[in-house]
Amino acid sequence: MNAVYHLKYWLKHSSNPIATYSLRGLKYCLSRGLPVPITPYFLIAPLFKGVSTITTELLRQLWWTPLFKTKLVTVPKRLYLYTGMPYISGPLSITVGEHCRISGQTTFTGRYQENIAQSAPINAELIIGNNVGISWQTTIAVGKKIIIGDNTRIAGRCFLAGYPGHPINPWDRAQGKPDTQNQVGDIILEDNVWLGTGCTVLAGVTIGRNTIVGTGSIVTKNLPQNVIAAGNPARVIRKLTLAELTQERDNNVTA
Repeated sequence: MNAVYHLKYWLKHSSNPIATYSLRGLKYCLSRGLPVPITPYFLIAPLFKGVSTITTELLRQLWWTPLFKTKLVTVPKRLYLYTGMPYISGPLSITVGEHCRISGQTTFTGRYQENIAQSAPINAELIIGNNVGISWQTTIAVGKKIIIGDNTRIAGRCFLAGYPGHPINPWDRAQGKPDTQNQVGDIILEDNVWLGTGCTVLAGVTIGRNTIVGTGSIVTKNLPQNVIAAGNPARVIRKLTLAELTQERDNNVTA
């Protein structure tokens, strides 16, 4: 293998004309590919897509969804789990309502909390309401409790940080000690909240009913109901109008 790496390095960095022309020829061959006729693939492509769709749906219904339901405190009758199964870590009790849509590319973690009386860990608690959507690559780290209200939408790559995972003290952090109790807090998303892509919500935050948080925002303090907020740290941009709230209500009714 070392000989191969040396050859690649020589081809890329040598000023020798042989290396220069050899590299050009190699790139040309790689970009051209094999002379495969395209016409048969117009017939193969729909078949491949159909088989792939059926296989994905069978895996979703017969494998990933039942496996995920075994991790829940209560088993919803209607749950749409797509692209696999979320990664679940730590002592965490999860309750999921009806008609939820959850990406399999999400992470749910619970912080270890020792019960001094029983010398045993206490489960952190994640409560997800009805008709909630949680998109891909979102992480929900539950310190003690996180509540996600009905009709809430959490876009991709969001982070609900109920605990940081590390202490503030650098010496304790270097020794691998856990975060402290004063770094941990509950997070509450009331009904109809919408978090845009890449939002972060820190511990101890409550976001009021109907509030929308803009893409990439970091929510460090409570947000009131019926507003649009954005920024780092997130601040209220404007209040939602009565017409907008009425439209939101009508959409929820028809859904």
